[in-house]
Amino acid sequence: MASTGDDAARKVNATEVAEPFRQETQRLVQAMPAEVKPLLVGFLASEDVASKRYAEWTGKSCRKDGIEFELRECKPLDLEAKVQEANEDPKVHGIMIYYPCFGAVPSFYGGRMDDHLRDLVAVEKDVEGLCYTYRHNLYHNVRQLPMISGEPSDKKCLLPCTPLALVKILEYLKVYDEALPLGDRMSGQTVTIINRSEIVGRPLGAMLANDGADVYSVDIDSIYLMRRAKMLPTEVTVEEACKKSRVIVTGVPSENYKLPSEWVQPGTVVLNVSHFKNVDEEALLQISGVRYVPLVGKVTVAMLERNLIRLINNFHLPDSNVKVVEAGGRVVNV
Repeated sequence: MASTGDDAARKVNATEVAEPFRQETQRLVQAMPAEVKPLLVGFLASEDVASKRYAEWTGKSCRKDGIEFELRECKPLDLEAKVQEANEDPKVHGIMIYYPCFGAVPSFYGGRMDDHLRDLVAVEKDVEGLCYTYRHNLYHNVRQLPMISGEPSDKKCLLPCTPLALVKILEYLKVYDEALPLGDRMSGQTVTIINRSEIVGRPLGAMLANDGADVYSVDIDSIYLMRRAKMLPTEVTVEEACKKSRVIVTGVPSENYKLPSEWVQPGTVVLNVSHFKNVDEEALLQISGVRYVPLVGKVTVAMLERNLIRLINNFHLPDSNVKVVEAGGRVVNV
């Protein structure tokens, strides 16, 4: 159940969350061997204005933080070959694709074309953490990549950027209990996520469930309860789920959807990941103790950069014994 706070509601600026991570990225880039020039390549195969704007913003942020960013635009039918070229290019450290590219168009290999593209990106370069290996490990709560022997290595798995950004925002807002062991810091918390996409809602639900939360996963025609490695049917309605949630995430891609403010309890954290404003902001900010995060893009880009550093650390340094970042994020000798 949401905590009852009697303090004033507050809108949270994503910049205050993102900035420390960007500063850390700048330090880590400077600590790298001179021959390593971080390069992130983004592929855009649509005319989507929002994707183009996001790509421009990503490039500007990356270059400011010492990371080279190349936006490669191509026709949808050329995208598969272009991604494969980048997979094989040793100068490229990270690859991202601006989805959707094909929407519901099916793939010759099974599933949809966009699903095929996600799995096409090499695990060594998948900065978005969306390929099969990272997805499989996330949903099975496996946090390290395996060695050839099958034993866990010291290489941490990547997590999808926007879900990871939301986790970092929740940590910043002290929703995560740092007094508890890792993997249990959301124990006792209830979360409702109104989105079950493969890019945001479903992986976010798994991440929070893996950390101990009860997560109500809401899609257009269903609601499930997510717990560690489980997705369970439930009779709970969306209204009931929201009313007992400490955290509500809205990600409905429609300007017509608004989260009913009467479903939000005092002290709730509300995060919007849709391109549209899924809440009545004025009404929401009248509720005592609410923390409202209207935009998460700046934290998403910071996590994109963080993931690129992890890829370089895991796979692209010239000496496998050289490390530029420890698990705690501290710079060490290189």
